[in-house]
Amino acid sequence: MTPARRGQWQTAAEVLTQVSRRPGITRAAVARELRLSTSSATEVTAKLRDVRLLAEAPAPSQGRGRPTTLLRAHPQGPVALALDLRQSNWRSAVVALDGTFLSQTDRRHRTRRAEVVLDHLHRAVREAQEQYGERLQAVGLAVPGTLRDNRLLLQASAPEWFEMDLEIVTVGTGVSLLAGNDATLSGVAEARTGAAVGAGTALHLIIEAGIGGTLLIDGVPVLGASGAAGEFGHTPFGDRSRQCLCGARGCWNLEIDGRALAHHLHDPDPDDPHAYTEAILQRTDPTARRAVERVATAIAAGIAGLVNSHDPDVVTLGGLAVPLRAAAPEAFEATYLEGLMTFRRPTPPPIRTAAHQADGPLRGAAALALDHLTSEQAVATWAAAQ
Repeated sequence: MTPARRGQWQTAAEVLTQVSRRPGITRAAVARELRLSTSSATEVTAKLRDVRLLAEAPAPSQGRGRPTTLLRAHPQGPVALALDLRQSNWRSAVVALDGTFLSQTDRRHRTRRAEVVLDHLHRAVREAQEQYGERLQAVGLAVPGTLRDNRLLLQASAPEWFEMDLEIVTVGTGVSLLAGNDATLSGVAEARTGAAVGAGTALHLIIEAGIGGTLLIDGVPVLGASGAAGEFGHTPFGDRSRQCLCGARGCWNLEIDGRALAHHLHDPDPDDPHAYTEAILQRTDPTARRAVERVATAIAAGIAGLVNSHDPDVVTLGGLAVPLRAAAPEAFEATYLEGLMTFRRPTPPPIRTAAHQADGPLRGAAALALDHLTSEQAVATWAAAQ
């Protein structure tokens, strides 16, 4: 595909990006957002209809003014497969260009052996390819660990997955694989359609086994030099006498999840920090309440440090961070404010509960794949094949 040929689809790709990021958007709204004339918007959408990328339906009447249409994915257009790999299960969804989930499944692991897990994900890709044929153009994959070049480098609570090569998921299919950290992709979901919509700079944090997250600028995550940014749990906000499984000392992770609760309660490290945290949160005895408050304030203190460093408009919280904060709200709020630089305290960045809790990583994986499908090159390649 020559650069000149791809350039013919630049505006069309921008239109599709709007459709994928703002489900239910109208043609008039796209025209306003992209500063297109009415005739240009009509021409571009007609062009996209012709190559089976967009479909249009009449929009509800808004009173006087020219009627417009809702822009939707073409029923025969390209689709993506979103996959969300977790400690105990994995989820999948086939996604249309407008972000609609066409199908969704949730399956538990029978074993966490890497080769078995990867085989199940690979079969999910094969099944989607059998159903959708060449319409399946990309796979977005959310994984619970540090990534580099589609290889899972660190997974503290599932050592069986260390150095797991994710390329196996799409090997032999010809479908593009786009993998990302689950916490990072949860943040993408919040910035696109959740609690951080409209924020220029957003900080997203999620606690499962440890804490992860991402800093997003205009909805785009800051990935770092090698794609491994957002490992906030490995900042030295904790006790320097304790060593983390990552190899560093004093990691924040050791202060904010089930391992921290077990440490405060003089219990052995839990095999499943997530389940252990949920169990402790159900207890009402003073000892458990004190342990929960210590963890909640450790979370708040770290958030204040990150706010001082990154200056976000908003902070969004997901996973176990939400019930831990709710279990000690006054202590959490006081610690957060005390940790902020003085000039920030009158108008501190709000800390909001994430809108996409259970499905944040899956929706983020879908967004990652849709960003690929709505790129100028992908649009031009699809159009040339029609």
